[in-house]
Amino acid sequence: MDTETLVTAAPADSLAITRVRHALKARQAQVLRRTEVSPGFVRLTLGGPDMADFVSAGFDDHLKLILPHPGQERASLPSMQDGRPVMPEPRPVLRDYTPAHYDATKGELDIEVALHDAGPASDWAAAAQVGHWVGIAGPRGSMVVPTAFAWHWLLGDETAVPAIARRLAELPAEASATVRIQVRNPADQRALASAARLDLQWVSSLPEAAEALAIPEGDGYIWAAGEHADMAALRKVVLAKPGVSPKRMRIAAYWKKGVADHHEDLPA
Repeated sequence: MDTETLVTAAPADSLAITRVRHALKARQAQVLRRTEVSPGFVRLTLGGPDMADFVSAGFDDHLKLILPHPGQERASLPSMQDGRPVMPEPRPVLRDYTPAHYDATKGELDIEVALHDAGPASDWAAAAQVGHWVGIAGPRGSMVVPTAFAWHWLLGDETAVPAIARRLAELPAEASATVRIQVRNPADQRALASAARLDLQWVSSLPEAAEALAIPEGDGYIWAAGEHADMAALRKVVLAKPGVSPKRMRIAAYWKKGVADHHEDLPA
C-alpha cells in the first residue's frame, strides 16, 4: 500500500508520534454480524472481498461510512481521479466513524454506532441487518501514538467510546490509564478491558472531571474527543494545568450541536 510517514520527533525516540498517510480507497462492505452492546450502542461487523487490504494504524482513526440511498442495495461509491475522490450524483450521505477493531486474518471490521438522536447514520445502523451493504472510504491517514508513554488520559463522550476501548486494548501492563467517559444514559456504561492499570469513571461533565485531575509525573499523553463546546471547555481546563505538554495531547470535536457531519481537531 502506498503510504507516507511524517515523524514529529527523532526516529530513535520511543515516544515519537508519527503520522501515516494511506492510499484512499472506497469499498463495499457487508454486515456479517450485529451485536447490541447496550441500549444506546450497536456493533456492526463488516466484511467482504473489498475488506482484505483494509488498514488502520491509529486508535482514533476515522473512516467515512457511505450510506446507500433509499431503495439502493449498495451505496454509490466515489471514483478516484488524480488521487482525489469524485462523488457520484446524487451525492451519498457520509459520516465519520472509528474503526473499532479490524481482524486482518478474517478481513472483518467492527464499527460501533451510538444510537442517539435521529440522524442518517444512526437510523441506518438501527435498521441494519446481516446481509445489508454499506460503503466505506478511508482511513486516509493515521496518527500513531506510542503505547510506551507511562500514563495516558482518555476523556470522551459516547462518540469517543470506540476509540477509547481500542486504545485500552492496546496498552501494556506497564502503563496507567485514566479514563473519564460521559454518557447520557447510565445503561450505556460498560466494562472496558485493558492490561494497563485502569482508573475508569463515568461522569456527568468532562470539563469538571478534568478539573479534578493532576498531571502525573513522567511522560504521558492526553487524548479527548466529544461535543465541540465540551471539548473547548475541557481544552481550557487541561492547558491550565501545571506540567501539561501541549505537544503531547490531542483534543477533537467529534460532533457539534446543530451541525451535521462535524469533525475538528482543536489546537493544543
